[in-house]
Amino acid sequence: MENKTFKDLSISRETLRGIKELGYLEPTEVQSKAIPLIMEGKDIIAQAKTGTGKTAAFGIPLAELIDNNAKLTQAMVLCPTRELANQVADELAGISKCKKGLNITAIYGGRSMGQQTQDLENGVQIVVGTPGRIIDHIERKHVKMDNVEIMILDEADEMLKMGFRESIEKILEISPRERQTLLFSATMPKPILRITDEYMQNPEHIKVTGKEMTVPEVKQYYLEMKENMKVEALHRLLEVENIKLALVFCNTIKQVDRLYIKLRSRGHAVETLHGDIKQKHREKTIGNLKDENINIIIATDVAARGLDIDNIEAVVNYDLPQEIETYIHRIGRTARAGRPGNAYSFVAKGEIGKLTAIQRHTKTKIIPREMPSIKDVERVKETQVADNIRMSIRSGNLDKYDAWVEKLAGEGHSYREIAASLAKMILKEGKKRT
Repeated sequence: MENKTFKDLSISRETLRGIKELGYLEPTEVQSKAIPLIMEGKDIIAQAKTGTGKTAAFGIPLAELIDNNAKLTQAMVLCPTRELANQVADELAGISKCKKGLNITAIYGGRSMGQQTQDLENGVQIVVGTPGRIIDHIERKHVKMDNVEIMILDEADEMLKMGFRESIEKILEISPRERQTLLFSATMPKPILRITDEYMQNPEHIKVTGKEMTVPEVKQYYLEMKENMKVEALHRLLEVENIKLALVFCNTIKQVDRLYIKLRSRGHAVETLHGDIKQKHREKTIGNLKDENINIIIATDVAARGLDIDNIEAVVNYDLPQEIETYIHRIGRTARAGRPGNAYSFVAKGEIGKLTAIQRHTKTKIIPREMPSIKDVERVKETQVADNIRMSIRSGNLDKYDAWVEKLAGEGHSYREIAASLAKMILKEGKKRT
């Protein structure tokens, strides 16, 4: 198949700007096949694994086809989980960021119904959400289906596994019959085929096998812990491993900002990169990281696209990513230009299955590690202080300070007592930040 560019797909300048800022260089196979068909108004059934770029395969046409001047719900994306709903909504927002007036919201259980209702009442053209919560809003008349022209079922096989079949069918039943329906699924079990037969009009079939995913030469570790221990674990890891430059990934902007405050309070030189940060500030942050004025950047995946820095020593998955391809992209930020690099993933108890899936699909071993203890941090600090003292002795120029110590010794203190007291002060200061 001839390699296409996004320009070859007849995409508007505004959308091209958006996808360029996201770091998309050229269409993936599923994007090349799906985008023209969707733009023509055809129903499609796309069999594509996670990590093949399917969100942009429907997200780019949505940015083109939606009327951003009409404050009506024109497209709906059904997702199996709130994590995926958030991720899809974020990516759609990035793709369409240059289309003024195009509003997108994610609705799902676990988020305030009142806030979601307010977002919907303000007028959104694209609703992304889990089937159960979408039905709640439809029944409360917060979501009006009359103008829905495009319906997307994302990871349809997963939604069926989670018991959403009735909800999906109910939503399809009450949506306009004259609509375009797009279904994306890694597998095609019989229940999906029944949905395609009943609710789709002469769909075009796309099958993408996906290229073998290669994992960069990075040492990979995971640390299993409770959610409320993540900040402490990150702080200790940075101290124990003496990491000079780290890239820390969170799944949401809110989590990035929250972690930034907590790390700053512990004395770390840290900055953030996410979708709410202006380009000028982004460029300054990247410059500071290259110049080693800061040692940690906390970022979302969308904001980190296009980030090209060779001297990142470690990548930390503070939140495990939803997609396997995203995991590979993240850890590929380290071990560049022949340098060594490590990747650390923080895994909550309920996420072991996700970690296993990453290992299975990437055919790689992610090594378990214990969270560093406070004693480990203290030992590292003691070693660093001792090394600094040795270097200071070797460099000389101590006459001024020798006279000061001599004066203290003249007051009846031994040199050993003076040295021990100074060590106590230095190490105690280090403990305050631990």
